[in-house]
Amino acid sequence: MRQVWRNFNAVTMTGGAYALIERAAMVTRAERIEWVGPEAELPRTDAAHEHDLGGAWVTPGLIDCHTHLVFGGDRSQEFEQRLQGVDYATIAAQGGGIASTVRATRAASENELYASARKRALHLLRDGVTTLEVKSGYGLDLPNERKMLRVARRLGQTLPLTVSATCLAAHALPPEYAGRADDYIDEVARRMLPVLAAEGLIDAVDAFCEHLAFTPGQVERVFLAARELALPVKLHAEQLSPLHGATLAARYGAWSADHLEYLMESDVQAMARAGTVAVLLPGAFYALRETQLPPVDLLRRYGVPIAISTDLNPGTSPVLSLRLMLSMACTLFRLTPEEALAGVTTHAAQALGLQATHGTLEAGKYADFVAWELGHPAELAYWIGGDLPKRVVRHGAPVDFAALD
Repeated sequence: MRQVWRNFNAVTMTGGAYALIERAAMVTRAERIEWVGPEAELPRTDAAHEHDLGGAWVTPGLIDCHTHLVFGGDRSQEFEQRLQGVDYATIAAQGGGIASTVRATRAASENELYASARKRALHLLRDGVTTLEVKSGYGLDLPNERKMLRVARRLGQTLPLTVSATCLAAHALPPEYAGRADDYIDEVARRMLPVLAAEGLIDAVDAFCEHLAFTPGQVERVFLAARELALPVKLHAEQLSPLHGATLAARYGAWSADHLEYLMESDVQAMARAGTVAVLLPGAFYALRETQLPPVDLLRRYGVPIAISTDLNPGTSPVLSLRLMLSMACTLFRLTPEEALAGVTTHAAQALGLQATHGTLEAGKYADFVAWELGHPAELAYWIGGDLPKRVVRHGAPVDFAALD
């Protein structure tokens, strides 16, 4: 079925820029964009429906390319402790940190995890997100990693969202493997990944390369296992220290390297050569009160695509608004509003390997878009908080939020 969408300004984001078309029109057929351009050049069609968007600014649907959306419990009490001066090491020694989320996630049923994750996903959808990534990594054993990934798949089947599922079993060392990190990496590489891949639950593989998680050598074993399974990789890298994880990720053709506060020039060069996207996470930077800024100027100099994401997680980035991250990326990391919007559209799509079908308003891509009641697209980063008036369209169908409540 063809539909025509008229009377709007298109922010196509082709080439990583606004690429504006004023007084635009669009033709969609089923789930895809068939044509977009100036309304004066609109081709004749046999459209079944026409939609007047009332002069809105239309962007691609937003893409949240790094989330830990599925988890049990929350860590609000730890947030209070940190504000009272208790450091993370003390909290962890008390059984807090990732370990507390692992316990809560293992204790929750699949239905309980789905119910809580669905609420968080709806916050993002209402914010204009039509595509998101969901990582595992709070199960840390095969049954519970499977449980988390099954929830990720279920979210994509039951909500008007495209969901990419990432196995992050190499997120932290589970308590039953204390002092045996190499044994746990063997479990991830030799057992978990093959089983979960065979069950169709994985779109990509991630790991946490950091002094408090896993070494570059251990991460490489995970990457080798992913390569044998023909699975793409990505990496949490350079968040707290310069271990050159981003260079390792680039060597394996990673879709993205994420966090990157301690990224060095040699890492940036490696990412540029490999086409690896830099995913910056201002929510975690803000929540942890970090002071080491990611080297945005180096990323620009070498032409590394910059994506922005919420890093939605219960401990270090309990963020429910991707649009808020646009503002934070501008104020904290000094991105321009145009760069920030590219970071949640075209570059975020590339970070998920979806650049052929998502992230811009172009013929052949999915008809995922948001019609915003704005005066200029820079307002998406300008306004802090709130719920900007909008219409969300996913795969050519307006999202009926009332039906989702």
